[in-house]
Amino acid sequence: MSSPGFDTSNALVALSNNLADTVEQVGGAVVAVNAGTRISPSGIHWRNGIIVTSDESLQRYDEITVTLSNGSTVPVTVIGHDSSTDVAVFKIENADIPVANIGDAKTLKVGNLVLGLGRSSEGDIRAAIGAVSVVSGAWRSMSGGNIDQFIRPDIRLYPGLAGGPLIDAAGSVVGMNTSGRRGTALTIPASTVNRVVDQLLAKGHIARGYLGLGMQPVRLPKNLKTALNLSSAAGVIVVNVEPNGPADNAGVLIGDVLVTLDGTLVNDTGDVLALLNSGDRVGKTIKVQLIRAGALVELPIFIGERPVL
Repeated sequence: MSSPGFDTSNALVALSNNLADTVEQVGGAVVAVNAGTRISPSGIHWRNGIIVTSDESLQRYDEITVTLSNGSTVPVTVIGHDSSTDVAVFKIENADIPVANIGDAKTLKVGNLVLGLGRSSEGDIRAAIGAVSVVSGAWRSMSGGNIDQFIRPDIRLYPGLAGGPLIDAAGSVVGMNTSGRRGTALTIPASTVNRVVDQLLAKGHIARGYLGLGMQPVRLPKNLKTALNLSSAAGVIVVNVEPNGPADNAGVLIGDVLVTLDGTLVNDTGDVLALLNSGDRVGKTIKVQLIRAGALVELPIFIGERPVL
């Protein structure tokens, strides 16, 4: 039962009209990405002349076109892509379409209403509405990408909505939608997309740290953990050292057990990859703690850049 003096029907009509207005305002920055797939993913005019989309939705990176809000189709050229964060970046020339208003996903709270937008290859805008069901801290994708926040919107990711924007109640793009497990929607936050775009614009690829080591996880004996006052009972043992690589030049030996990198605990090889994949330590010297012959040793290692294959 509605409260006296409160017109529920008018409130619902106002909400409905506001949502439709938001779709109309933001939708101009949403394109369809035609990349040889049966269903074209969507893309976002993220910055002037820059289109971002879901990398996993693409079958190729050449001869790609995008369909704009007026139904016209124009070519784009690839700048780069990062499968670990599911972001692909393209350049569009003389695009007469709005640039998305990029917001901050950190403002999202569980329960906030959000919109997912997409565009069909015929030029029609598509929308899905729902609430934010999960917001939590940083996480690492299965391929080792560092994602600033875990965001799961309770929206149905209809075919073609992957690569499109997640819109908050203020009409700002707070991230890019992609497919999670079992078809659920996940959102790559705007801060992560921005970081990837910046790196791809600067280098054309994502800089990855490089040690030149072969490693595998290992459990530490309890007495060794106690004797060395270690906070973790695991590390990674070095099984191969590439000659003249960063680790070799720093004096790392086969049989050494790495326990921390730059102050971060190392429990398995995934922890090492996560630190190296962030790219922010490339070209810097970090401290590595390792166990050698039962003693704790600290070495400085200059982090190189992994060669681009």
